[in-house]
Amino acid sequence: MEQLNFYRYKLEIEYDGTSYCGFQIQNLTNKKTIEGELLKAIKKLTQFDTEISVSGRTDAGVHALNQVISFDLPKKISTHQMIMGMNYYLQDESIAVLNSQIVDKNFNARFDAKMRYYRYIILNRKAVPTIDKLRVWHVGGKEIDIKLMKEATNYLVGEHDFSAFRDGECQAKSPIRTISEINLSADAENKIILEISAKSFLHHMVRNMVGTLLWVGQKKITPHEIKNILQSKNRTLSGPNAPAYGLYFWKTEY
Repeated sequence: MEQLNFYRYKLEIEYDGTSYCGFQIQNLTNKKTIEGELLKAIKKLTQFDTEISVSGRTDAGVHALNQVISFDLPKKISTHQMIMGMNYYLQDESIAVLNSQIVDKNFNARFDAKMRYYRYIILNRKAVPTIDKLRVWHVGGKEIDIKLMKEATNYLVGEHDFSAFRDGECQAKSPIRTISEINLSADAENKIILEISAKSFLHHMVRNMVGTLLWVGQKKITPHEIKNILQSKNRTLSGPNAPAYGLYFWKTEY
C-alpha cells in the first residue's frame, strides 16, 4: 500500500463570531461552529478529512482578527489555491482565510504559541451602535474614567492566581496565569480599547476582567480594590462577565 506524504498547513483566518456557537465543534449537537465550517470547506476543496489545531478557542459570539489554525493534508496546495479555494467555499459564512503556508511538520498552532493577544472594545456614548452592533459592548450614561482603569490594570499585570476572574466551569488545572501587558486607549469615536497579552488565559478571564475594570471606570470601586479582589480568589467579588461580542482574538506570537 502506497504511503502518503503529508503536508502541514498554517492558515491565518478572521471571522465574525455572531452566528456561531464558538470555535470548537460541539459533539452531539448540530450547532454551527467556526471549526465545523472550516472542516467542511477543507473537505470540499481537497476531498480529504483532517483535524484542526487552533491558537485559541473562542466562545460563542467572540470574533477573531487573525486566528491561526494548522492541519495536515496528503496533498500539496499552493498558497493562492488554498486561499482562493477556501474563501470560495466559505463565501456564505462570516469566515475568511487571510494567508496560507506549508510549515514544518512539527508546527502546532496551539502548542507552539508563545503569546496570545486579545482585544476588547467598549463603546461609551448615549446612542446605541448600528454599524458596530454585536461588535462592541455599548455602555451608555456617564463618561467612563479611563485614567482610573489604566491605574487598575497595574494590579493585574504579572503572575497571579486569577481565581477571582475565572469562570465556574473553567477546566484549567491551575488558576495561575501571567499577564504580559495590558494597554488601554480611547479613540475619537468614544471607543475604549483594551489590549491584553498572555501565553494562556482562563475561561472567561478577559471578559471578567473587563467587567471589573469597567466598575473602576464608573467609580463603583477604586483601582486598589482590584488587588483585593485578586487576593480574595473569589469570583463573586469581581465584576460582571462582559458580553462576548465585544471580544476579539487579535493575534498570536510564535
